[in-house]
Amino acid sequence: MSGIKNISRRSFVKSLGLASGGLVLACNTSIFSNEEKTPENLVAFNPNLFVQLNSDGSLVLIASRSEMGNGVRTSLPSVIADEMEADWERVSVKQAEGDKKYGDQNTDGSRSIRYLFKPMQTMGAMAKAMLISAAAQKWEVAEIECKAENHFIIHSSGKKIEFGDLVEIAKTLEVPSEENLTFKDPKDYKYIGKSLRSIDAEDYSNGKAIFGLDKRIPNMKFAAIARCPVTFGTVKSVDKTETLKIPGVIDVIEFPRVERPFGTLGGVAVIADNTWAAFKGKEALKIDWDYGENASYSSKEYMEELTKNVTKPGKVSKDLGNINRAFKTSSKTVEAIYKLPHLSHTPMETPNALAWVKENSCEVWAPTQEPQAARTEVQEYLQIPRENVTINVTLLGGGFGRKSKPDYIVEAVILSKKLNLPIQVIWTREDDIKHDYFHTVSAQYMKASFDKNGNVSGWLHRFALPSIVSTFQSGVEYAGGFEINSASNLPYAIKNMRVEIGKAPAKVRIGWLRSVINIPHGFSINVFADELASAANKDPLEYRLQLLGEDRIIGKKGEHQFDVSRLKNVLKKATKNADWGRKLPKGHAFGLAVHRSFLSYVASVVEVSVIENKVQVHNVWTVIDAGLVVNKDTVKAQMEGSAIFGMSIAFYGKITSKNGAIEQNNFHDYQMTRIHQSPKVHVEIINSTESPTGVGEPGVPVIAPAIVNAIYAVTGKRIRKLPLIDEGFTV
Repeated sequence: MSGIKNISRRSFVKSLGLASGGLVLACNTSIFSNEEKTPENLVAFNPNLFVQLNSDGSLVLIASRSEMGNGVRTSLPSVIADEMEADWERVSVKQAEGDKKYGDQNTDGSRSIRYLFKPMQTMGAMAKAMLISAAAQKWEVAEIECKAENHFIIHSSGKKIEFGDLVEIAKTLEVPSEENLTFKDPKDYKYIGKSLRSIDAEDYSNGKAIFGLDKRIPNMKFAAIARCPVTFGTVKSVDKTETLKIPGVIDVIEFPRVERPFGTLGGVAVIADNTWAAFKGKEALKIDWDYGENASYSSKEYMEELTKNVTKPGKVSKDLGNINRAFKTSSKTVEAIYKLPHLSHTPMETPNALAWVKENSCEVWAPTQEPQAARTEVQEYLQIPRENVTINVTLLGGGFGRKSKPDYIVEAVILSKKLNLPIQVIWTREDDIKHDYFHTVSAQYMKASFDKNGNVSGWLHRFALPSIVSTFQSGVEYAGGFEINSASNLPYAIKNMRVEIGKAPAKVRIGWLRSVINIPHGFSINVFADELASAANKDPLEYRLQLLGEDRIIGKKGEHQFDVSRLKNVLKKATKNADWGRKLPKGHAFGLAVHRSFLSYVASVVEVSVIENKVQVHNVWTVIDAGLVVNKDTVKAQMEGSAIFGMSIAFYGKITSKNGAIEQNNFHDYQMTRIHQSPKVHVEIINSTESPTGVGEPGVPVIAPAIVNAIYAVTGKRIRKLPLIDEGFTV
């Protein structure tokens, strides 16, 4: 085979830049497990771990990331299919188990396409090259005379052969090295950059889709767990008398906390034949708790403490120019404090997991964003060989970062081991809200100075929030690392700038939520910029462009460079699409916000009305520049969902604690935006040849500040804390 040679796994992985936790690419074994054999009478060709072509022409592609409405089970395989020139109608998708051979499987941080576009292209190009070589060998012609097109290899003479008819030859060939692969010209993409219907759409609509809660195996039992109302509290005593009287209840088991970042909180589990009996049995338990050191946690007093900490000097993380001199010589200064509460993830499908622990092995079925972390936690708890742990990833009914933390999986494993039965742990909505890894609470102090020409001469951003690092390390009292970036990478053309961090010890488990630190920073920066425009007596759009300054690249060469021209472009397009400046009905106004996160540039303009303090969002115009887009339909859906998600944060999002216990329970007191409140969402996707960047999260941070800025434009009232229902507004 011309241009193809056998290479080692390590050298191929290094060629992709994935040597650490890289993919096993060159293999010729079935992608199916022993229980899922290739159909009888078919021969299979496996050029790599992500592709199986059968002799009937059917093509099975592996999705290594978790599907939770993000479209990843369609987008990633479509990249393989496009490069391979496969017919999408012949494609089926198989979900990968949790295994490091697939590389990084952590489906958070809006990284799936960003990290895996090139590797998936390579998977497709590899298969295509081997099929071309097989056809050339069969026809005894030069490979250069052959090309792949729509599931066929076609010779320059016009004769062609279907992919499936080449399996017998292709499977005998050596795997090509990447330097010998030929990739498509982007102008020839047939799926990439288009709108492709979800591979799972039909199963979603007819009820065949299997989410974690749907999984059933023989002899399984169900568990509901009572956990201490206060984080890390413990059981002093339990009376299970009434619980054991409930029909269907099998046992009551007390188990301690597993003191690992993704370990369990511990508590008392009720095991039953059905979920109803388990839930009723849990309600009947009489437990005396030791609330522990977090029993004094009150969110009201804690916010006062954070606010105090941001009104005094903090740890300096960025110091540009001379901020003190800028303030001292200014003609005017503007100051503001912004306060945002804890938030809960509340995915539609609550955390759940089915585990079956046998003598020296364990199999799990769960809606997890991070199957490899789950595998690690299970292996560490059971102390069995890692290869004896199988993590099956079901569809996720939402995740938002919550399901990247496998504590609920460990719970199921603990109970299965104790009972020697398959056990499915199911969290109620109350469990989910009260025992979450909460999005961080924050207080932020902003101060800016104007010079004699009315330009911003100094910018101070001081914030205090409990760090997510506190989940992994004890004693962490300051934000750090990526939690600083969205404040310190400010794109404004201001010569004197300082970012400081205030003290904020964590009192609950802190965890990622869709857009992470960009929610508080995106809010404060965008609202404060609007306040500065007002102080300068200028239009918010005009002033924002003035703050951004000249087109330029910020940062050192590499993927984290900030292209100010791209940020300005989405802002200009969003305001153009909304027809910024046009006359609106009485009581209506526009608000805008623009932000870069997960390497993508997003701007939103909202049209809001405020009548007798009732707020309605009528329209949202969002523009996103996410580089090369794989599936436009998915990107549009993510921006639409981000608008609703951001509205929920703005209007309702608030988790509070009293005496250490979370006060919210369910959707009656932790509300979401409803269908009748939903605006028209208009989405524009920038056509780009830049490398793909994040999509699932970047649409969220701009929504709340845009709404708040619009409310000011109508009412003249500045809002510096959320949610809006606490500020005298109704929805």
